[in-house]
Amino acid sequence: MSRAKPSHLSKPVDEIALMSENTQLSSALKSLAIVNKELAFQNAEKEKRAAELVIANKELAFQNAEKGKRAAELVIANERLHGALMNTVRVAMILSELRDPYTAGHERRVAEISVAISAELGFDTSRQEGIRVAGYLHDVGKMVIPAEILAKPGKLTEIEYSLIKQHPQAGHDVLKGVEFPWPIAEVALQHHERMDGTGYPQGLRGEDIIVEARILAVADTVESMSSHRPYRAGLGIDKALAEIERGRGTSYDAAVAEVCLKLFREKGFNIPE
Repeated sequence: MSRAKPSHLSKPVDEIALMSENTQLSSALKSLAIVNKELAFQNAEKEKRAAELVIANKELAFQNAEKGKRAAELVIANERLHGALMNTVRVAMILSELRDPYTAGHERRVAEISVAISAELGFDTSRQEGIRVAGYLHDVGKMVIPAEILAKPGKLTEIEYSLIKQHPQAGHDVLKGVEFPWPIAEVALQHHERMDGTGYPQGLRGEDIIVEARILAVADTVESMSSHRPYRAGLGIDKALAEIERGRGTSYDAAVAEVCLKLFREKGFNIPE
């Protein structure tokens, strides 16, 4: 028969197990405390970064608002500069007309005809504006020609005509120092050139003549022939268009001439008053 072990013999075993469990629990609690501290630190860092992002976003919003304000101010400033430029161009045109009162309005009418042609050719609004400015200023070189020659009622002598032919170069020399966003000086220089090389002052041919000058050449011819001059009465729009038709592809750019003829004959365009 076996004997039961005395109860006092099992106590050390229970105490050892309990002490082991307490040690493990204490270690786990310490680990948990460390984890909690780490989480608390990470949360604090996240909150700090979130606060910094809020501040950064506010700063970006402020900077964007300032950029928007400056952009609006630049738009206004550019509009004022553009207005000042156009007013200066008009003053130059008026001075040119005062020098040659018998052709007053010529530059403005050539400009409007040229703009209408350029629009039909597909020029964008900026390029059309350049054409308008070129029309306003294309004859500015006439200011160097003696007034008595400009206003002479009879036929010009060969010497007088040679002086007249100097105005494209004179206009170019005046305008080349102005930084226009368009080739205004080149148009002034080339608006009397002809596609077949018979024009002046350089005798340029075809594609050597910039397209803006080719447009001005047609518009200038139409306006000049239609209007009164000191040496003759106006010939009328029909004769002017007949000249463009006759010189289409030889004296005048074929595409430009075709557009001009359609504008007047089919689309009802009229020379502005």
